[in-house]
Amino acid sequence: MARARTWRSAISVCTWLAATVAGIAAVGAASVALSGWLIRGVEAANGNRRTAAERSAIGDYFGGVSAVFSGLALLLLIVTLLFQQRELRLQRHELSLQRDELASSRAELRRSAEADMRSLHMQLTQMAMDDPLLAEVWGDFPAEPNSALRQNLFANLTFNHYVLAYTWGSYSDDEILVHARNLVRSPAFNRYWAASRPTKAALPTDSDEGRLFKIFEQAIAEVNSPRTPAPGSGT
Repeated sequence: MARARTWRSAISVCTWLAATVAGIAAVGAASVALSGWLIRGVEAANGNRRTAAERSAIGDYFGGVSAVFSGLALLLLIVTLLFQQRELRLQRHELSLQRDELASSRAELRRSAEADMRSLHMQLTQMAMDDPLLAEVWGDFPAEPNSALRQNLFANLTFNHYVLAYTWGSYSDDEILVHARNLVRSPAFNRYWAASRPTKAALPTDSDEGRLFKIFEQAIAEVNSPRTPAPGSGT
């Protein structure tokens, strides 16, 4: 079965090869016949072969002019391609600038939306401070007396103020650390921090609030660490 298929394939290849050779031979013969017919026609049109050769030589003089025009056409084509390449490069640069501007606009809109959300959170906290009954809705500081609840809510407002300022780049890490050292010395703020610490510890570490949580934790560790006595103090 396989041998028969191989023979059929070989016969088919040979047939196509023979047909190709025959076609090439036919085209060659037709070309020769057509060339002879054209030559006789040119000679008949010019009177004789010598006159045709002289006129053909005259035509060769114009070949140089044709070559010059061909060179100019090629040069113009190259210049056109260079200009198109320059235009494409400028378009790509402009598109790149537009993409950067869109990315910057999206980032700015996101920051603005985050600022609006934090502003709303501060307004809600202010409402809860004004009315302790509203603070019970959140339930962040259960069983706290009214005075302690208001202090916790105000500490939360203060912390979110620094989060917003940190998000907008108003404070650097070192500047936030200075403010945090002052805040964590307050017993009222430490009470708030102890109550809200589990929630803040679960925040994403790459978020602004998560980074601020680490800074405040560092400030607490520094304030609570035992101080090294100064030389000559006798202690």
